[in-house]
Amino acid sequence: MIELGVNIDHVATLRQARKSYDPDPIWAAVEAHLGGADGITVHLREDRRHIQDTDVERLRTHTQIKLNLEMAATPEMVAIACALRPEMAMLVPEGRQEITTEGGLDVVAQASALAPMIRQLRDAGITVSAFVDADQQQIRAAHSLGVEVCEVHTGPYADVFYAQGRDPDRPLVRKALEELGLAGQEIQRLGMRFNAGHALNYFNVQPVAALEGVRELHIGHSIVSRAVLVGMREAVREMKRLMREAAR
Repeated sequence: MIELGVNIDHVATLRQARKSYDPDPIWAAVEAHLGGADGITVHLREDRRHIQDTDVERLRTHTQIKLNLEMAATPEMVAIACALRPEMAMLVPEGRQEITTEGGLDVVAQASALAPMIRQLRDAGITVSAFVDADQQQIRAAHSLGVEVCEVHTGPYADVFYAQGRDPDRPLVRKALEELGLAGQEIQRLGMRFNAGHALNYFNVQPVAALEGVRELHIGHSIVSRAVLVGMREAVREMKRLMREAAR
């Protein structure tokens, strides 16, 4: 059954805008859980622009659902992950000037640097995920390094969906969706778990949720944005309903 991982980074973004204590990401995680979230995702960035070390420490202690730590492939982040032991660590590319993650991890080019970090994370009992573009070569490279989960970057699909008038039947949208599906097939053929995420929202999520074999979607900005108006619990509940409806 398809699962929803809720990214609460931008709850922390709102807090950091005033360097305050509110809103507390921990409370957001609790509300997401009560709304039906199956997991909580946070990205501890190297510049600490939103989520802070103490947030991850408290989430590790207080969350009752699985914790997914998004992280750059650096010795510092690997050490933090191994100390906190989230259920999953997702390796992502990271740029200081980017507003959000701009593309998938180049596993092929960085294989020699990634290999020891992946081994270290797996030796600590952490499931290792890689955030990759819908590219067969990148998927095979991830598998060869021992990655257990591939999360396919859905940003290009979301961009086309929006540009084509939010019409899932437009040829360019169908082509982008087909590329995601082919990536998912290769991931599953290699025995890895097929997850997906990035720029998914209440309008474009259902075609992705309906892809064969997709196990988990990670969604943050749109849920937090909706939560500002209707509350986190209701925002998560509605997203989960759309996903389950499409998956059926």
